[in-house]
Amino acid sequence: MEKLVLVIHVLAALGVIGLVLLQHGKGADMGASFGSGASGSLFGVTGSSNFMRRATAGFVLVFFTTSLTLAYMSSHKAGSGSVIKANVTQSAVPNVAPAAVKIPATTEVPAAPAPSEDVPK
Repeated sequence: MEKLVLVIHVLAALGVIGLVLLQHGKGADMGASFGSGASGSLFGVTGSSNFMRRATAGFVLVFFTTSLTLAYMSSHKAGSGSVIKANVTQSAVPNVAPAAVKIPATTEVPAAPAPSEDVPK
């Protein structure tokens, strides 16, 4: 089930990208009025923009729905917990005891330096 939702999610993402790239910008109508010929399209002057907006809105709705569905499915998997816990328990690093620190049995404190005659009193 999760793979099916993921495939729909990717297709919706590609659809949104494609439709956004195909749409004209806000300034495209000004160029068409001066004779560039961009206004003559298959859907008419305003028909393509309405169709493209509705199609983009539909793909965006599917994209957000599948995003929420995938998030819900991943958080409610059996045995799913924290990502950190999963990585720590599945790590391939063997358990190694920390290196022993040797503390000397006697600590010698150095004697105070001899007073120097050059230091003013």
